[in-house]
Amino acid sequence: MIIQMQLIDGKAVAEQVKQEIAEQVATMMENGMKRPHLAAILVGHDGGSETYVAAKVKACAVCGFKSTLIRFESDVTEKELLQKIAELNNDPDVDGFIVQLPLPKHINEQHIIEAIDYRKDVDGFHPINVGRMSIGLPCFVSATPYGIMELLRRYNIETRGKKCVVLGRSNIVGKPMAMLLMQKSNPGNCTVTVCHSNTVNIKEECRQADIIIAALGQPGFVTADMVKPGAVVIDVGTTRIPDETKKSGFRLSGDVKFDEVAPLCSYITPVPGGVGPMTICSLMKNTLLAGQKAIYR
Repeated sequence: MIIQMQLIDGKAVAEQVKQEIAEQVATMMENGMKRPHLAAILVGHDGGSETYVAAKVKACAVCGFKSTLIRFESDVTEKELLQKIAELNNDPDVDGFIVQLPLPKHINEQHIIEAIDYRKDVDGFHPINVGRMSIGLPCFVSATPYGIMELLRRYNIETRGKKCVVLGRSNIVGKPMAMLLMQKSNPGNCTVTVCHSNTVNIKEECRQADIIIAALGQPGFVTADMVKPGAVVIDVGTTRIPDETKKSGFRLSGDVKFDEVAPLCSYITPVPGGVGPMTICSLMKNTLLAGQKAIYR
């Protein structure tokens, strides 16, 4: 069986989506509407968080959004953070905002997430948005699953009736990904199995899958003996591995052993350049919807 493997270029798709958003923003401005405004709260100086937030601010500029970055030191109290969230909730100029995770251990992340007005929760983490997504109502969808659905759509990957294995059950990726894939939609209509650290026979489950979404955060977890010929593999993993040959001192590793798995696949995402860029542009899509008051009026 000869398989024509196609690389899913998330970076190219993300650039295309951002240009589409910029065109919609230009139309909004021509019609006298307000420029969409995204605010981001960054606590501390975590390298990964700094990189992600900088990329989000840059994406806002490409999309034509106004952006505001609010910084706190890592010793900020939960009360101070909640006060800032209340301010943003009540600021009519701010259409959507995010609090970059993870937060320092002395702050309860769930308290922070639930304090955000769900109508401005462009990360899609608030229980109201999660609940609405789970029953197929309009909402802000968590950015990474939203981005993966967009890749499946733009590459015309057939999902109807397909068996999909989601590796990982996080609230940010695994659970919402499973929910979206089983919805009566396109992409969607999959038969979904969620595997995690307590799953027995993970290899056997994966070998039966037409589509594998790897979101465990374990570098190189998915190997060739876990993938059936012709499968679609979406790698969500982005773990920093020390690498002295790189200027940064590290390289990004996915959850999939790309070199040995790729020849078996019909479609596969690389790391970097696959799911990562789509996560940021999905946040931009949610911000556009917030600015247009398209979901919650």
